This record gives sequence, C-alpha cells and structure tokens, in this order.
Amino acid sequence: MNTPIVILNYKTYLESSGENALELARALKSASEESGITMVAAPQAADIYRVHDQISLPIFAQHIDPITPGGHTGSNLIETLIEAGINGSLINHSENRMKLADIDEVIQLCKQHNIESCVCTNNIATSKAIATFNPDAVAVEPPELIGSGIPVSQAQPEVVEDSVKGVKSINKKIKVLCGAGISTGEDMKAAMDLGADGVLLASGIVKAENPKKALLDLVSKL
Repeated sequence: MNTPIVILNYKTYLESSGENALELARALKSASEESGITMVAAPQAADIYRVHDQISLPIFAQHIDPITPGGHTGSNLIETLIEAGINGSLINHSENRMKLADIDEVIQLCKQHNIESCVCTNNIATSKAIATFNPDAVAVEPPELIGSGIPVSQAQPEVVEDSVKGVKSINKKIKVLCGAGISTGEDMKAAMDLGADGVLLASGIVKAENPKKALLDLVSKL
C-alpha cells in the first residue's frame, strides 16, 4: 500500500458495529478519495463481509489466530477472513496480546496468503524484535496512551523516532506506523515528521461527531 497510511481500528464500539460499520467505511472511502491518502478499515470479524460486500476499500481483520482448518472453536481462521474480504490484518494489538511464536506464525500465514501484516508493538525493543520476522508494517503504541487523547508522537516522540530507526535498520521495507492517542492533523503531522509512514487510530475517529470531517482534518497538515 502507498504511504502515508491511515488504519482505522473499529475495535468493538457500538459506533462502529453493524450498520454503523458501513457508515464508517463510507466516511473512510470518501475521505480517502478526497485526500488521496490510503485509508484502511479494521472492523470486527462479524462486520468484515458486510463492509466488503458494499464498499470498495482496503479491509484489515483485527486479529487472526495461528491455526489451520480443523477443531478450533471460537477462533479466527485466515482462510475464512480472506473469503470474507480482508486484505490484511492487525496482529498483537495491546488489547489482544499474542505469544512471540504465534505472532511469527500469523505473519507467515499472511505471507502465504498474500495479505498484509501489521504487528502492534509497545516499545522500541519490541519493535526491533518484531522487525526480524519481516511483517509488512509495525505499529508502535505505548498501551498507557491508547484511548487517552494524548498522542505518542508528542508525549513520547523518542519512542516513535527510535522505533523507526530500529525497524528500518533491520528491514527498510517495513512500514512503521504511529499509534495511541492520534486524532488530529497536528498529531499525524508530528508522527510523519518523526519518520512514521502512517498512523493507527480508533476512538478519535470512531467516536467523532462527523467521522469524515475528522479524517480529513487528520490528513490536512500533510
């Protein structure tokens, strides 16, 4: 995907569930077309096909389990998610942590199925460690800032800057996204100025009174 990238994690807010998932996807598509910025929807598993069936835009799963077809009740199978319409997936979000071996396995599953992998990390050391698995992207999100409204690009700029340097020193092709507390144009510009290739965000857009307007503001300083 072209950079800069905006990935919107729907999480499990009512504002981004069911029919609301479609409205949010329409806002993403419209804002993307107007701005020329790549925007990705990451809805709940139950809403992936609904969004894919009605709106043409990149879709990520929020989570994929490290499993093969068989007896894994309650798990998210990559083959099913791809058939539903995903182009990639978030992996290891701080609200759904995974073991290191499982992260590696899901990255490899994504490679085998030719979809994008974006691994969430919480600090510089973890970002560098994950880079050795060669995902398509790493999203740095200190968990204490998630949902806080305090952007990591301003509160802890060294985390973003040093993660970018560390990841790129291992593999220059890996995109580094900035997450946690991102919601405004100033936040995204600060992240890009620190070397990030884009942002991963959620509540600042999902809960906005006018999501499309909030998305256009997000990319207005680029």
